[in-house]
Amino acid sequence: MQFPESWLREFCNPALSTTELAETLTMAGLEVEELKSVAPPFSHIVVGEIKEAAQHPNADRLRVCQVDVGQPELLTIVCGAPNARVGIKVPCAMVGAELPPGEDGQPFLIKVGKLRGVESFGMLCSARELKLSEDHGGLLELAADAAVGQSIRDHLLLDDTLFTLKLTPNLAHCLSVYGIAREVSALTGAPLKTPAFPKAICAVNEVLPVKVGALDLCGRFSGRIIRGVNPKAATPAWMVDRLARCGQRSVTALVDISNYVMFELGRPSHIFDLDKIHGGLDVRWGRAGESLKLLNGNTVTVDAQVGVIADAQQVESLAGIMGGDATAVSDDTANIYVEAAFWWPKAIAGRSRRFNFSTDAGHRFERGVDPELTVEHIERITQLVLDICGTPSTVCGPIDDQQVAMPQPAKVVLRVARAARVLGMPLTQAQCVKALTGLGLPVTEGDGVIEVTAPSYRFDLRIEEDLIEEVARMIGFHNLPQTPPQAPITAKLRPENERSPFAVRRTLAALGYQETINFSFVDERWEHELAGNPKPIKLLNPIASQMNVMRSSLLGSLLQVLKFNQDRKAQRVRVFELGRVFLRDASVPSSDTTVQGFDQPMRVAGVAMGPVDAPEWGCKERPVDFYDVKGDLEALFAPVRLSFEPAEHPAMHPGRCARVLCAGSEVGFVGELHPKWRQSLDLVQAPVMFEVDLDAALGRPVPRFEAVPRFQAVERDIAVLVAESVSHNALMQAIWAAPCGGLLRDAVLFDIYRPKPQASDVHNVAPEKSMAIRLTLNAPDATLSEQQIEEAVAAVVATLSEKVAARQRV
Repeated sequence: MQFPESWLREFCNPALSTTELAETLTMAGLEVEELKSVAPPFSHIVVGEIKEAAQHPNADRLRVCQVDVGQPELLTIVCGAPNARVGIKVPCAMVGAELPPGEDGQPFLIKVGKLRGVESFGMLCSARELKLSEDHGGLLELAADAAVGQSIRDHLLLDDTLFTLKLTPNLAHCLSVYGIAREVSALTGAPLKTPAFPKAICAVNEVLPVKVGALDLCGRFSGRIIRGVNPKAATPAWMVDRLARCGQRSVTALVDISNYVMFELGRPSHIFDLDKIHGGLDVRWGRAGESLKLLNGNTVTVDAQVGVIADAQQVESLAGIMGGDATAVSDDTANIYVEAAFWWPKAIAGRSRRFNFSTDAGHRFERGVDPELTVEHIERITQLVLDICGTPSTVCGPIDDQQVAMPQPAKVVLRVARAARVLGMPLTQAQCVKALTGLGLPVTEGDGVIEVTAPSYRFDLRIEEDLIEEVARMIGFHNLPQTPPQAPITAKLRPENERSPFAVRRTLAALGYQETINFSFVDERWEHELAGNPKPIKLLNPIASQMNVMRSSLLGSLLQVLKFNQDRKAQRVRVFELGRVFLRDASVPSSDTTVQGFDQPMRVAGVAMGPVDAPEWGCKERPVDFYDVKGDLEALFAPVRLSFEPAEHPAMHPGRCARVLCAGSEVGFVGELHPKWRQSLDLVQAPVMFEVDLDAALGRPVPRFEAVPRFQAVERDIAVLVAESVSHNALMQAIWAAPCGGLLRDAVLFDIYRPKPQASDVHNVAPEKSMAIRLTLNAPDATLSEQQIEEAVAAVVATLSEKVAARQRV
């Protein structure tokens, strides 16, 4: 909400400076976001009138003007503006004047100059040269009644300040200059000037037939016919200036009048060309297939969820949002119909956003506009139409006012004791009554309670907390006491066997991954096909059609990030996300941190694609594979050891996917993207990805001291023949299960050999492979004897033979 300070002070003029007024509004909940001067500083620029304008003797595009600036003698000024002519009044910068800084940042000083041999004693200015607008097509023409010699700052009220307020949705009654003045009066005690609405004389008894067919759309509809207007009348300069300072450009006089009353009193209205209306008007909900060309040029299709104003042939307006082009006023308009209505906020909310635009009218109606003053505001519009667009033949009809479903005033009770408890400060009933009556709220006092009847313009007063807020606003938020917490404040220490989520982020970043943050809302197809979730949690009001369910996996979002980067020629992508997923689980109870029936665990997931390392001259480039990402997972969980089992996942390649196990429990999956998804996303390479539970990654064993071995370790290599199906994990589990008497310190697979099958064995022998393992043996209390070594190795070989059917190679 933007408005000039001078307009506000016409309704309420407290004895406060501009800065103090802004602070008062901010501390009352009407945050002043910006204070901006209407015009930059400049001096010695006055109203001048061109008395003579002769052609320059030495230049075709220059004119030599004689200008009256209220001094005994006329000033000779050379001017090149195309509209420089006798009789107009324009800003005149006299010698010694200082214009606003130009592009170089330096002020422009006016001196006596000579242009093509003719001396010039000043400068006639355009709006752009004074930094009032970007218009530089000619001189800024002033009103004919402007006083010659008067400072241009005084004439145009340039010593004014623009207030920009950032209003919360509950402050709909402050979406007008008068509404803000009402608040200022309540805050400062300064008198409020209430506008008068004199009734226009009705010379004809003509009423346009109007039918209100949707009571849940429109509660009150008022209108008046005015005949014989002049649509080509110029909008007065004072109105153009005020609209411009509210951020609204001037269109035509009739449109400007409607906009002016909206900014002044908060009442959006619409002016129809009466001769373009077929029959009467019907206020109703739209019908499937109906379309309307709006004033902004867009053509929209309505349905039963959108309110409209229609005539006998077609839809003419979007109710409470924007008028239609078919009945718009133009230069040929002679007769008009002025409409002001009360639209139910729920019937307007969100409708304009369906068509991807917003309007000042819709912004106000969806928050609530006073239903009681439609007639008075039509009288105000009528008064301005008669003053600006009136002709000797202009006549008005009576106001047709239909009150079909007026909102009932709400009665809200405030308990003084509760208000004091909520605000955390002592309050008396007299203080509360003073604050509420200052806002113009009718109150009824009881024993420790105050009953308030909400005025028609206050749609935000519905519960007790609303009244407590009003009391706090009137007291001033800066006057609320600052009470330190009484409870002792102690740091929440994390257990030593648990690390923070930040440590997980830092570890993944050290491994070359970059963190992403994505929406928890995803495409339903992802959930069905990528996450294997047949019943995803659907949103009641999704922000987009492709974001209509809650995610149960982080992989879909990461693949979208991967695709985004590949489309922008990123060769190497490694991204991760640490976030929450949403699952149905009937066993979850309702509590302060949970929702009944829904599990919301935290997970960490990552995706890698492209070269393993950045390009380097010393090594050959190779693409990232399953084992690279598996190694990253092991580094993330270190020193905890992970194990991996072949598995299947809807998003991963059937033969290149593994289940991640930590301490024997499943914590996630790792694998290559499924070929069908790679083809669907048009990826140049199959990415490798993982997703694991965050809680598993946070756990870590507490470090324990172990003495450095005093005796030298012994290494022994063994090679065993096993079936091709035996995995590295199964082999290692068998080795560590061997009864070595605590002598085995480490076991490492260092070679795999697949012997060529003999011709005679092709049909008789199952495929085998040779796996070579290096065993490290050590005793803490003595040097190992040869017998101990041989017994330990024999135990390992025996266990391998028992568990994986291994045979030692000789």
